[in-house]
Amino acid sequence: MSEQTAVLVGIVDRIVAATDREQVGVDDLVQAVGHASFTPVLLIPAIAVATPLSGIPLFSAMMGMLIFLVSVQMLLRRDRLWLPRWLLRRKTNGARVRSVFIRLRPAMAWLDAHTYARLTAFVHRPLIFIPQTLCVLSGLIMPFLEFVPFSSSLVGGAVALLAFGMLARDGLFILLGLALYLGPLWLVTHVI
Repeated sequence: MSEQTAVLVGIVDRIVAATDREQVGVDDLVQAVGHASFTPVLLIPAIAVATPLSGIPLFSAMMGMLIFLVSVQMLLRRDRLWLPRWLLRRKTNGARVRSVFIRLRPAMAWLDAHTYARLTAFVHRPLIFIPQTLCVLSGLIMPFLEFVPFSSSLVGGAVALLAFGMLARDGLFILLGLALYLGPLWLVTHVI
């Protein structure tokens, strides 16, 4: 794995380092990846909501708000990320977040090792608007998915694949993320 492709492992390592305390806040995680790093900041809540952390009441709703705010600012092509103070002050158990991301590290290393620039039309304008818009919509609907079991985790997984595809400039992961939206669609239509 080259240094250039160790994107996810680097993000996971920074998150693990930031969660070495009893309580960890959204601000701690954003600081770990940087305020100018929209896609890594988008990747964090997407990965988190795709894990068992989504079982925490209102966790999916909070991560959905974060996904929405980051995605909208990506679409608007802002230079620096802005998040409201009340959201940045939200805290959760540091050991729990750390444990989840440590367990994810081998999978992230595998993804890093199997990515390279391909299907790059999906990571440039105008097609880049498709994953960015889907991320905005995903963030908007995530609070409502608290009522449909596992649907927020599937949407989080889809957003994570889209974000990773944009970050690594690998259109294949964007296509995989688009395909993953079929799962929540099926769940919602069969529950309703």
